[in-house]
Amino acid sequence: MKTNYKILFACFSLIFVACQTDIEYETLNRNPKDPSVVPYATLFTSASKSLVDEMVTTNYNTSIYKFLAQYWAQTTYTDESNYEVQNRNISRNHWSEMYTDVLFDFKDAKERAINGTSVNKVGEEAQITVLEVYAWQNLVDTFGNVPYTEALNPKENILPAYDDAATIYADLMIRLDTAISQLGSAPGGFTKADLIYGGDLAAWSKFANSLKLRLAMRLSDVNPSVSKAAAEQAVAAGVFTSNADNTTLQYLGAPPNTNPIWVSIVQSGRKDYVASNTMIDHMNALSDPRLDNFFKDKVNGAYLGGPYGATNTYGKYSHINAQILAPDFEGTLIDFVEVSFLQAEAAERGYSITGTAEQHYNNGIESSILYWGGSASDVTSYMANPDVAYTTASGDWKEKIAMQFWIGMYNRGCEGWNVWRKFDSPQLNIPVASQRPIPTRYTYPIVEQNLNEANRSSAASAIGGDEQTTKIFWDVN
Repeated sequence: MKTNYKILFACFSLIFVACQTDIEYETLNRNPKDPSVVPYATLFTSASKSLVDEMVTTNYNTSIYKFLAQYWAQTTYTDESNYEVQNRNISRNHWSEMYTDVLFDFKDAKERAINGTSVNKVGEEAQITVLEVYAWQNLVDTFGNVPYTEALNPKENILPAYDDAATIYADLMIRLDTAISQLGSAPGGFTKADLIYGGDLAAWSKFANSLKLRLAMRLSDVNPSVSKAAAEQAVAAGVFTSNADNTTLQYLGAPPNTNPIWVSIVQSGRKDYVASNTMIDHMNALSDPRLDNFFKDKVNGAYLGGPYGATNTYGKYSHINAQILAPDFEGTLIDFVEVSFLQAEAAERGYSITGTAEQHYNNGIESSILYWGGSASDVTSYMANPDVAYTTASGDWKEKIAMQFWIGMYNRGCEGWNVWRKFDSPQLNIPVASQRPIPTRYTYPIVEQNLNEANRSSAASAIGGDEQTTKIFWDVN
């Protein structure tokens, strides 16, 4: 990261993006052997990787999404699976990472791209915007109201106000539409600096439209007319049509650019995680062929998950499969599996898109099984299961889609949690030790109470209280 921003980033960790030291103090911390100005393409690369890292990591000092979705259970240290979020400053760490190492770097890179002379600056701006929208949506979906219009301007707003979450969503839609238009007309964009698509702007367009579809479907219960129009536009313009379109970052087989899961578990020599009984029990009930790809180490001939929220003995339960623990396992931001289930919901709601809900539901299941290494025969036999087939599976359409959507988001804990919050399904467990209800948001970082209290208090009041069980604006079921 840029040495001349050390003090700035330290301030960000305290006031998220709200203070900046004077240049003379910054000079004291400058390494004369490092460059004083980092190329903006390097900033784009760094911020892109930081975003993927943050969405992928299972370091429970930073991210507990896999516990919120109840894919994994813990062994010795169980605070996170019992929803004690503040003990390790998880809210603060995620907040700081997204604002400083992701959004601030993107803002810096975009400003320099726009003011530069590159013939590809329009495409570069669009690529940055799409990832900015992704990051902003994550912050809103995680916290609710957050600093937005006054954020990332430390010289002008040391203590920025929080913006209304629904209003942020509306602006993100506008920003995405602008980026989609730019991607369609730009001669080029970042190439070598683009770790995701290598400068393929057609692929970026599909990514942008798929992200627009995600935002649109989040709004389906609270603003159905906007949701319908945006979803139909996104699908018509071109969303993902196969796993080949997935938005992924390929990690490397040796440090320092390895998958964060490998770093947290394998490199660290930790045995902190086992399969959760929530995930195992649901998949066992469906005879799901992905069990062999998700987990390893059967117990008495069957996969066994540790009771969620309990102190579990590592050797007594099934474990995470080697595929996920590989140092070069790719990180994913959005994929065809997710896009398929989003379209299944859209079809059920009567939106004018190609394909039926059943077809999109089947596409989601098939693409998930094949992505994880299953075979065509696995797909065929699983689809024939009456408990899986769309016409015969139990529950209403929301419950059918939610179950398979949730399973399909395995290893993407944030989206698994979003599925549960949106559909209130599938059934998750109350943690054994704490008996706390499942969180529907992160509370604001404690540091915000200390340093930006007036604005934090106003935001807390606006959303109905700074509690883990306060719902995000789109979570109305």
